[in-house]
Amino acid sequence: MASCSEKKIMVVAIDEHEHSKYALEWILDHFFTPFGPNAPFNLVIVNAKPSPPLAVSMAGPGALGSEIFPAVEVQLKVIADQLIEKAKKICATKSVHEVVVEVVEGDARNVLNDAAERHHASVLVLGSHGYGAIKRAVIGSVSDHCAHHAHCSVMIVKRPKLKY
Repeated sequence: MASCSEKKIMVVAIDEHEHSKYALEWILDHFFTPFGPNAPFNLVIVNAKPSPPLAVSMAGPGALGSEIFPAVEVQLKVIADQLIEKAKKICATKSVHEVVVEVVEGDARNVLNDAAERHHASVLVLGSHGYGAIKRAVIGSVSDHCAHHAHCSVMIVKRPKLKY
């Protein structure tokens, strides 16, 4: 088996949606847990922290501009920290302890493609939100963008629909 330095890199996107949590658990169950320390990949988890909305930064001087922008910035950081801690706990419950985690501010499409390229990833893993064609066309799809622009293979993990 390849040594740790020869392992390929798997970058996994994590956000506040259940779809990314499912994708993380799925790859851990299929690519890490069964192999223990001989897993075929080194794991990098990336959270794309959104920038505060432009409208908040344009609130101008005075109470509105000077109080809201820092509060939004702090809240975005708290959310990102919580997501990373949750991801680390999921990894720990699956006995995966060798994990690199990153929080990078910016548009998720660019952040994830850049992270895959920076880490020389063999595969970029994203959860699918399950949007239909019309919704994807209107709001865009991070996974669709990454599938077309990443410089590595892209795995989109789709969460099964619940049957009632």
